[in-house]
Amino acid sequence: QIPQFEDVKFEAASLLSELYCQENSVDTAKPLLRKAIQISQQTPYWHCRLLFQLAQLHTLEKDLVSACDLLGVGAEYARVVGSEYTRALFLLSKGMLLLMERKLQEVHPLLTLCGQIVENWQGNPIQKESLRVFFLVLQVTHYLDAGQVKSVKPCLKQLQQCIQTISTLHDDEILPSNPADLFHWLPKEHMCVLVYLVTVMHSMQAGYLEKAQKYTDKALMQLEKLKMLDCSPILSSFQVILLEHIIMCRLVTGHKATALQEISQVCQLCQQSPRLFSNHAAQLHTLLGLYCISVNCMDNAEAQFTTALRLTTHQELWAFIVTNLASVYIREGNRHQEV
Repeated sequence: QIPQFEDVKFEAASLLSELYCQENSVDTAKPLLRKAIQISQQTPYWHCRLLFQLAQLHTLEKDLVSACDLLGVGAEYARVVGSEYTRALFLLSKGMLLLMERKLQEVHPLLTLCGQIVENWQGNPIQKESLRVFFLVLQVTHYLDAGQVKSVKPCLKQLQQCIQTISTLHDDEILPSNPADLFHWLPKEHMCVLVYLVTVMHSMQAGYLEKAQKYTDKALMQLEKLKMLDCSPILSSFQVILLEHIIMCRLVTGHKATALQEISQVCQLCQQSPRLFSNHAAQLHTLLGLYCISVNCMDNAEAQFTTALRLTTHQELWAFIVTNLASVYIREGNRHQEV
């Protein structure tokens, strides 16, 4: 067994499965990755990377149960090979998926464990701070999902301190001694935008609309600069989520024309990516429905909300749409529809 040949073999499997996914042949990619995972247990870096890759594939297919199982396997493997850093990455990724599944009771003990691992891990300062940012972003999201807006402030303060710390650290490539540690969660520029984004989410929930506006402007400016040099799809996702929040802010404050321009921006971004459109179509129709209410076009509002209902499987969004649809029926005098 020549070590370099092992690397080539697993990289080929990884790239080939990516190619299959680009051609919408996901069912061909999955067994290829499974086989590569099965035979890569003596090569920690590739074993972990392939587990992450297959988990991501299941996530994109919305099979979060299989993705969580794989991340759990990865966390245990990382523990066995002595990589607490990558163990934390696997567990935090699993926590993120549990939040997406609304399994809040499972999230709490997992985040507690992650917090302990992150604090106890001694290693590359940038890697440690990036783990801390990942952990705190999940904490903030967890509190916001549970409606505990006041609990968010200390986490947000820590997040902002982490970002300041990361910005002062040099990106010198210090290769870890453990090959299983050769992972990085997000570039620090992306983390900065993400912290702005969760700050906007908190400001909206807490009713601080001016603060939400200020941080949205900062984040969008940063995104425009980044997108000149970086075509990473996550940047467009950040941009769409920021715009969705600020559009609601505009409608509440009566800036209808600006809201419509920003809805148009969201449409343009979603047209560039089928996956983005699939993930945000229901939100887009909901925003159009809210705009229609603001300009008193109730028939159009009803049509937009009805379409949004058909497109969403998200419980909270469904409840939000139904509430607004009921308000449309009340205004139209269709009380039998409301019931």
